Amino acid sequence: MRQISAGYTKAIKELLREKAALFWTIAWPIIWVLIGSFSFTGSAPQGVIPYIKGSIAISMMVFALMIAGMSNLPASIAGDRANGLLAKLKSMPIKPYKDFLGRISAVITLSLLAAALVIVIGIAVGARFTGTGIEILQAIGFVFLVICASAGVGLIAGTLIKNLQGAIRTGVGIAVITSAISGLFAPYEVLPVPLQVFSRVYPISPAQASIVHLLAGPDMVAYNPLASGQITLTIALSFAFLFAGTVLYSRLGWKLD
Repeated sequence: MRQISAGYTKAIKELLREKAALFWTIAWPIIWVLIGSFSFTGSAPQGVIPYIKGSIAISMMVFALMIAGMSNLPASIAGDRANGLLAKLKSMPIKPYKDFLGRISAVITLSLLAAALVIVIGIAVGARFTGTGIEILQAIGFVFLVICASAGVGLIAGTLIKNLQGAIRTGVGIAVITSAISGLFAPYEVLPVPLQVFSRVYPISPAQASIVHLLAGPDMVAYNPLASGQITLTIALSFAFLFAGTVLYSRLGWKLD
């Protein structure tokens, strides 16, 4: 536990000092909540606008979680590699999973902080939600799946991309591109059929749709992401991303040069 705690403390301090990490994880999603809330709801019926704003806030919350896992986590790994700390850790009696748990705990902390701020700002500009107690708990479960899938991608990027700035840009690029083509930035129904298929398979997208379905209402989603088959696929692929990233990081990221 001491090694995990030390890794967590170091990683969270580094993340909070990194201005680029704070901008992309917190400021950027908040900016898009404000833009979306005042730009994309003008023609909608008045009674529906608060729930559209709620859907926008959820999408940007998910994007914040993606950036934390896909960019901040690999940046932490690449930064330690660049300053020689990762090489020192490899030579010490520290298990890779303890280093991973410390880093991922720090990312989860920053993720949840960003998610909370995005939702608070969304509510401040008129977002409303319909979820009850049990639906909120279910939505938290899907938030956890987003974190798992994003962290898996981040571990893969942090293992394969050696350069710090390259790791950050790769993570941000993956998050932005996949968000654009999977329905986070554009409604699912306007996507071409191949991208609709990708949207259902890419686990972060149906997880986001499930949160919207639970908290903003089924009318805000173009399909049912809570169908048993879709939920099973979303859970399986989310953990598959995390498992693949963990294995790759443990075997290659901790391989002595």
